[in-house]
Amino acid sequence: MTDGNYTNTKVLPLGGLGEIGLNTMVVSAGKDAFIIDSGLMFPDDSMPGVDIVIPDMDAILRQDWKIHGYVLTHGHEDHIGALPYALKKAPAPVFATRLTMGLVENKLDEFGLLGTTERNIISADVPITLGPFGIDFFAVCHSVADGVGLIIQTPAGIIVHSGDFKLDPTPIDGRLCDIEKLAFYSGKNVLALFSDSTNVENKGTTLSESMIRPAFESIFREAEHRILIATFSSNIHRIQQVLDIASEFDKKVVLVGRSMIENTRIASERGYLRVPPRLLVDIKDMESVPDERTVVLSTGSQGEPMSALSLMAYDRHKYLRVKPGDVVVFSSRFIPGNEKAINQIINEFSRRGAQVMYEKISNVHVSGHASEDELRYLIRLVNPRYFVPIHGEYRHLLRHAGLAVEEGIPRERVLIAEDGDLIEFGPDEARITDRLEAGRVFVHGKGVGDIGHDVLRERRVLSEVGVVVVVLAVESQSGKLVSGPVLHSSGVTFGDVEPELMESVRAGLMERVEQLSPKNLQEWEESKEEIRLAVRRQINRILGRKPVVLTVILNV
Repeated sequence: MTDGNYTNTKVLPLGGLGEIGLNTMVVSAGKDAFIIDSGLMFPDDSMPGVDIVIPDMDAILRQDWKIHGYVLTHGHEDHIGALPYALKKAPAPVFATRLTMGLVENKLDEFGLLGTTERNIISADVPITLGPFGIDFFAVCHSVADGVGLIIQTPAGIIVHSGDFKLDPTPIDGRLCDIEKLAFYSGKNVLALFSDSTNVENKGTTLSESMIRPAFESIFREAEHRILIATFSSNIHRIQQVLDIASEFDKKVVLVGRSMIENTRIASERGYLRVPPRLLVDIKDMESVPDERTVVLSTGSQGEPMSALSLMAYDRHKYLRVKPGDVVVFSSRFIPGNEKAINQIINEFSRRGAQVMYEKISNVHVSGHASEDELRYLIRLVNPRYFVPIHGEYRHLLRHAGLAVEEGIPRERVLIAEDGDLIEFGPDEARITDRLEAGRVFVHGKGVGDIGHDVLRERRVLSEVGVVVVVLAVESQSGKLVSGPVLHSSGVTFGDVEPELMESVRAGLMERVEQLSPKNLQEWEESKEEIRLAVRRQINRILGRKPVVLTVILNV
């Protein structure tokens, strides 16, 4: 049931406005709401040990909204990766296209949510209704197949959400961005356009996915040894091109990496990927194929430490070793923050005699996001009353806002919002009316949310200065020191220097302990801080460093 007593519509971004990734947005009217996407973000160097970052759903729970569903625009991790975590906090039906749903179901099964989550297949041709919202869809081109944008009928008016898109004139699957549908709705006085800002700094238009084919054909034609291609496992169109070209050049393809194998299977079963017969070879059987006829299609294009590609680069893969003359192709963009890891892997492959190809030196990748001219075109086509840039760091949002003004949207109708800003659309105006707490949750292993900024700060300190543990055993009745102090260090200095250093620190510590002369267990506990500081001062005097020092008093 909906309360029906409202004319305003509110939009709350929980991620994706101020960073690349984490894309999650709530659309609400009264107590009714639905969520567009539920994405994750991969950690940067300031988050040691963290596996992924997800939006904090508590901001939604505090509003007491009735969530009618999660509507997913496409199958990239930064749009669906947080969904299993979100569903545990705020269960609701999931709406996605066939391919996106296939990728989602894989995740839900892994988290034990497949049987309890209502799943609904949507298409670009059939509108749906969620509470007071009517949602129509329009096909978009992107670096994953079957993506859609949203046309949302709200109590305040029509809101267009672009999703991730580009205006590819020659898409691999022939599925063009549905300009005609957008033009139809532009004649109905669109209230607001929310548009992807990722590539706003790129001039002109983004190249078509089909434009990389000549570069790949050249590589396949000239390679005299194996070809190893790393790309995102969700880039079904890129995988399709590799499979097609391999078949034309009479080569066999080996899929490497769990997600590459799974996503290829899902896309093939659902009709989004055509796999030529007898083309694929299991990695265990690849030795039966001559090197000059072997193509390896792998995950790990972002330099992930335990990915198949990284293991190959460092000669730690169970089945694959890079050989001199192999051609290694990085067919993806270098995501900001991953450049160092990727460059290290490129160097390792180069040391082993491989020829490495990547975007800066070869046309082996094109983006899936619209560049400046396409973004301008979308603004002119939709002709919204208000404009909100989304999906980008703050500088991207600001630049996109400037484009909207240049394209005729009055400056006062261009809203630059960030995560947590509550945008309210009414009959006569739109503005940011409140700022809610929209934090981030860090996931490490099975721990979700048990790591905060304090823990990350401690981890950074440990990584920078190391740790020393001081252990003393005290007789519980007499308070007499019966063993120790014993000192152990990690990350402080070289292993062969460590014993001499610790012995020197121990000698100085014994003098301080004798000065303190604790007489019982309680006094020993009260002296722990003095002992810690004494060790830290000693090491600082010798090395000029201040490691983390932990003091442990054992009661024996």
